[in-house]
Amino acid sequence: MVLWSGRFSEPTDADLKKLNDSIDFDKRMYAQDIAGSIAYALALASAGVLPGSEAETIAEGLEDVLREFERGTFELQYDDEDIHTAVERRLTELVGPVGGKLHTGRSRNDQVATDFRLWTMNAIDEVDELLDGLQTALVEKAAEHVHTLMPGYTHMQPAQPITAAHWLMSFFWMLTRDRERLADTRRRTSVSPLGSGALAGTPFEIDREALAEALGFASHSQNSLDAVSDRDFAVEMLFALALMGTHLSRFAEDTVFYCNPAFGFIRLEDRYSTGSSLMPQKRNPDPLETTRGKAGRLIGNLVSLLTTLKGLPSTYNKDMQEDKEPLFESVDTVKLLLPVLTAIVSTFNINVEKTRSALSEDMLATDLADYLVRKGLPFRQAHHVVGAAVSASDKQGVTLSQLSLETLRGLSDLFESDVAAVFDFEQSVARRKADGGTAPEAVTAQIVAARNWLSKHEVN
Repeated sequence: MVLWSGRFSEPTDADLKKLNDSIDFDKRMYAQDIAGSIAYALALASAGVLPGSEAETIAEGLEDVLREFERGTFELQYDDEDIHTAVERRLTELVGPVGGKLHTGRSRNDQVATDFRLWTMNAIDEVDELLDGLQTALVEKAAEHVHTLMPGYTHMQPAQPITAAHWLMSFFWMLTRDRERLADTRRRTSVSPLGSGALAGTPFEIDREALAEALGFASHSQNSLDAVSDRDFAVEMLFALALMGTHLSRFAEDTVFYCNPAFGFIRLEDRYSTGSSLMPQKRNPDPLETTRGKAGRLIGNLVSLLTTLKGLPSTYNKDMQEDKEPLFESVDTVKLLLPVLTAIVSTFNINVEKTRSALSEDMLATDLADYLVRKGLPFRQAHHVVGAAVSASDKQGVTLSQLSLETLRGLSDLFESDVAAVFDFEQSVARRKADGGTAPEAVTAQIVAARNWLSKHEVN
């Protein structure tokens, strides 16, 4: 029997039922629904609404329902509209009419909001643990390549020499911000709406603070109208996942380039590569391309929920049934991606010879300008002088270091024989030792800072 059918004289149209029911996707919240119901039954008893013995019977029955779900023996019925209906129906089958007292003073509006928040908090913890693994892999790989030189790019054009460790660590700090956003989202998610009823609150003396604490929430909501309709936490979670996906996509994009034989900087192990159905020689970085593609889905899910919410009137509306699938899918997506990316980072090989041979002297043009700055020339003038030197080297078909001292002095009399020392890639990198720079000294400090951050944010 449908929970709300008493007022109606005919059954729900079959096609409408297919449209209306959410059990196919919200059944994954069974553990949260049962935990909330057990806590609520005990709260009813504490408020004197239920005898303690009845609350215990309900709690024990709910534990039996939970075991059925966990064993895979729970059988859904045609009238199980959603996870709440299914659990209550089975509870009543097990314990009899007393099961019908569970819903006293409670609405599916505050119930689903509670379940969804509990589910999201758990999902945040799972994603955070996976991010910790990827960050650890990045740090460990970076530690192997503190002295590995490679080109740094802007506009995908060769810019300045950097270390491979510095490149890897750039993604560590992106993921740090992602984890901080998730932690901040979790804090705002950890607010219990249970006890808000359909919209106006409960008429019973429920201790909402104790109820929130029993469920692991940090606090309870202050306004019942807001509580049943607030989905900010889901939007924030979707945003955090979408931005994380963007970061992962950027890492994937770089790595796809570096796996290309034209670069040859990185080689994925065979188990993380795929082949071509036609061309036997191919080694495709499909996991990385998939990562780029999945970022689009993560962004789309965020836009989907924002669009759903933007025109809703106050309190709960059926539109809000569309809140869960985007978040479920986004969480599932990153839980698929992160272990694969972690394994790729842990196992890929950086070809030190290839990364170094890709360096070219024109990438030291800024160092040449800095040389003139140290001689007292304003940087804007130094930039102009070195631009002219680059032009001269192009015309003569030589590298910057092969330009004669006479040619250089024709551009500025500040050039002296010591200019030859500028054309050293190791020294160029070593000079950038300020905090956050690419020098081995600075990157080593980054790695220490990263390990300290990980230890302070250790996953339980």
